[in-house]
Amino acid sequence: MEKLNLTQEWDKVFPKSDKVDHKKVTFHNRYGITLAADLYTPKGAEGKLPAIAVSGPFGAVKEQSSGLYAQKMAEFGFLTIAFDPSFTGESGGMPRYVASPDINTEDFCAAVDFLSVQENVDAEHIGIIGICGWGGMAINAAAIDTRIKATAAMTMYDLTRATATGYFDSEDSEQARFEKRKALNTQRTEDYKNGSYALAGGVVDPLPEDAPQFVKDYYAYYKTPRGYHPRSLNSNGGWNVTSSLSFLNMPILQYSSEIRSAVLLVHGEKAHSRYFSETAYSKLTGDNKELLMIPGANHTDLYDQMDIIPFGKLKAFFEEYLK
Repeated sequence: MEKLNLTQEWDKVFPKSDKVDHKKVTFHNRYGITLAADLYTPKGAEGKLPAIAVSGPFGAVKEQSSGLYAQKMAEFGFLTIAFDPSFTGESGGMPRYVASPDINTEDFCAAVDFLSVQENVDAEHIGIIGICGWGGMAINAAAIDTRIKATAAMTMYDLTRATATGYFDSEDSEQARFEKRKALNTQRTEDYKNGSYALAGGVVDPLPEDAPQFVKDYYAYYKTPRGYHPRSLNSNGGWNVTSSLSFLNMPILQYSSEIRSAVLLVHGEKAHSRYFSETAYSKLTGDNKELLMIPGANHTDLYDQMDIIPFGKLKAFFEEYLK
């Protein structure tokens, strides 16, 4: 397996808690990619603990939002890991900054593999949290992995739907998808000629005055000290352009209606991604599914705003289904 060179100093965008122990760990997925993670354990914890794996948002790293969530949930008594997805941050995989609906769903399942064999983890009580684009991946993982007993999707984003139909389904036509496929495959040819992969996306900088509010929200997180991190492609760069082809052609959440374990979807009232959460919730079945709207909150408020993120609700949700 690939050997990773992990940063050992504390380089998170949030302060270190004195209520948990922290260390770096690695694990591998079924594609042979080695993933890097931060493991948080409640100080003084004994016996086997319920565990939670956290990842996201798309384009972010574990030193940002997912680490904040993992550390806070560890303060509540859970053993947690925040991991970088394949090809991202300190995790392995080449080329860099590639995304895949299949591999990134597998990343969550691989995190469950890792947690399941830890001596201080109760393998029958494992949950996951996905943020933004990884909220969709988390629900997708829950649809295939029966070891996952509870899933929270925070300000969920369905990357496959956004790619295939555009923001707010504004490009939902056969012709629009054809033009998108044509452009992406033209880029594939150019990439092969150049011997490198074109990068795009990320957060626009400088910020245009007429930028939509959700773009301003992203900028306020990824491009300022509040959430900036040099390994985050949203803070500094972009992702492989042609990754979008697989998202265009392989929709996730196809069997989400068959998830039997508990699911909690949370979104802000002002979040541009709100319709993803509401659509996903409409497909879920069973009395252990819940949709929670946070009044007045925008999309990125649920990345790091401690007075807005419903940690009390998350604590109660995972205690009910994992403890």
